[in-house]
Amino acid sequence: MAKIFCVANQKGGVGKTTTAVNLAASLASQGQRVLLIDLDPQGNATMGSGVDKAACENTVYEVLVDGVSLVDARVKSEAVSYDVVPANRELAGAEVELVGMENRERQLKEAIAHVVSDYDFVLIDCPPALSLLTLNGLCAAHGVVIPMQCEYFALEGLSDLINTIKQVHANLNRDLKVIGLLRVMFDPRITLQQQVSEQLKEHFGDKVFDVVIPRNVRLAEAPSYGLPGVVFDRASRGAQAYVQFGAEMIERVRLL
Repeated sequence: MAKIFCVANQKGGVGKTTTAVNLAASLASQGQRVLLIDLDPQGNATMGSGVDKAACENTVYEVLVDGVSLVDARVKSEAVSYDVVPANRELAGAEVELVGMENRERQLKEAIAHVVSDYDFVLIDCPPALSLLTLNGLCAAHGVVIPMQCEYFALEGLSDLINTIKQVHANLNRDLKVIGLLRVMFDPRITLQQQVSEQLKEHFGDKVFDVVIPRNVRLAEAPSYGLPGVVFDRASRGAQAYVQFGAEMIERVRLL
């Protein structure tokens, strides 16, 4: 039975999609069966997995709005060793169409239920907003992975996200919990980042993943080639950190 995790942060530009695709690639490289669901209308996780979002017959939009099965929507990319449910700009319209639907926040959960036995991990890349799409992701998931930069404003946004997760847990999904905080784009030469990192560890304790993802040029270059950094240049510092993160995730899931 698959463990379902959202990669979420309502702040943009924090390495959320980079984390989603590289975690998927890392888990797949360690023998796990992985499905990555792109729930962001920008479709960056789709493109970063080597899938042409414009050429897809079915996307997550059809899954949420038209009831298309994930079996028919998932794509096997030649570039990576995990499956992808793609997204494109059409998904932006799903917000409006979902509003009038019954169980609107549980459409994704119901779709995943039909494929949950096919995978070890289902990862959901949420949009950078606390929207109805993000709510669908949170209602479907067992837990949330929160990538964040060690900066002051990131701490401000984190409290809002934690409160949202608590509300969803209380009212919609009793299984939902914070799996962990992942420090990304970390530069140890910057004193403020070191200070914020220490604050996170003091406040959240073992909820902070041991692995730290460094700021890395090769990770930034990889999406332009339609590949996760773990596939594009596995020897790079950033890719190696994500490989270690995948191993830590597998271990953490065993302890849940």
